[in-house]
Amino acid sequence: MTEMRTLKVALLGCGNVGAQVARILLEDADALAARAGARLQLSGIAVRNVNGHRDVELPQELFTTDAGTLVKDADLVIELMGGIEPARTLILSALQNGACVVTGNKALLAQDGPTLYEEADKAGVQLSYEAAVAGAIPILRPIRDSLSGDRITRVLGIVNGTTNFILDQMDSTGAQFADALAEAQRLGYAEADPTADVEGHDAAAKAAILASLSFHTRFALENVHCEGISAVTASDIAAAKDAGFVIKLLAIAEKLTGADGKEGVSVRVHPTLLPREHPLAAVRGAFNAVFIEAENAGELMFYGQGAGGTPTASAVMGDLVSAARRLVLGGPQRTETTTGHVPALPIEAATTSYYIGLDVADQPGVLARIAQLFAEHGVSIEIMRQTIHRDAESNVESAELRIVTHRASEAALAATVEAVKGLDVINSVTSVLRVEGV
Repeated sequence: MTEMRTLKVALLGCGNVGAQVARILLEDADALAARAGARLQLSGIAVRNVNGHRDVELPQELFTTDAGTLVKDADLVIELMGGIEPARTLILSALQNGACVVTGNKALLAQDGPTLYEEADKAGVQLSYEAAVAGAIPILRPIRDSLSGDRITRVLGIVNGTTNFILDQMDSTGAQFADALAEAQRLGYAEADPTADVEGHDAAAKAAILASLSFHTRFALENVHCEGISAVTASDIAAAKDAGFVIKLLAIAEKLTGADGKEGVSVRVHPTLLPREHPLAAVRGAFNAVFIEAENAGELMFYGQGAGGTPTASAVMGDLVSAARRLVLGGPQRTETTTGHVPALPIEAATTSYYIGLDVADQPGVLARIAQLFAEHGVSIEIMRQTIHRDAESNVESAELRIVTHRASEAALAATVEAVKGLDVINSVTSVLRVEGV
């Protein structure tokens, strides 16, 4: 009987995800060997402090601060350090030394993915990153493999659990943003510094990765228009709810035809109103979901745990077993499928609908003037609702208008809002949010 091959696995980082990956490698060694066709030997874990606290009890002799040496002696490298450096240098070193790499580092992939992909191609090894987007949800492999014979036209994703939890709390309890954020921090969903989540940066990095795989073109973080949720108020949430919508932070990548008649891709992240009957509207708490539209497959949705140590470790282990299996079988590794270059379009080229909240003077002719201005800018109104308010102190009446437009170019919609602000019957524009799914 042929003796089973042993592959050395180097683990970089031992936080929540890394600790669970190490646990699985040690506890499930026999099952993993049967699936991979080789024993996966955890050769070491690179950390800053070998005596630091870990949530999982692991053999002390596995820990080292010498990540460089650990990487050079490995067949498979798992990078879970996060950040740009030293992760980038260590991944490049691993690839150049012929090791396959599994990473969950969405920030690095969004910023410098092309360099890493090219190095992996050159070395003939595999760079896998299922854990970089939507935690345990298998989304990148289905896009890359299962839908490779189709044409994806649009991707909508809730890919940040922190912001989804905050918006869900605001929707279900009426909480203000600051209170919902504090609750997310108390439960461990949000970091002490939540900027990367609430300002949309984390989702933008994931949007770049989703767009790159979906449209076979390398998109970077700089190609993603990004807006966060910190300006979303309880009043916005309540008004959306009253109109039959829910607000979600969406990562959107879609193929469009630009003003020059050529195809391009719009990649963007922003708060978005969704009809409550849309499948993504039902994604609650810290869960993630990705909704895909393809020419032949139609509409697909992938849903599940978007973060956390064990769910994300599941995605890492899937990539690791796949890479190990390919090493055992021999032949070329699975590389990136970029087949051309579709230009990234600016946000102005995107087509969407707007939800616009207006505080206006309660007098005859106001609605007609607003409708005429919209028509002059080529924007059609789908829904208009009016509510009358009386100020208790001044006894002056004003009207609150809520307008939902038909789909139009972002440029036309933005120009319409600016023109509306100049009308003398407008007291204020209380909110402007994009709408999808109508």
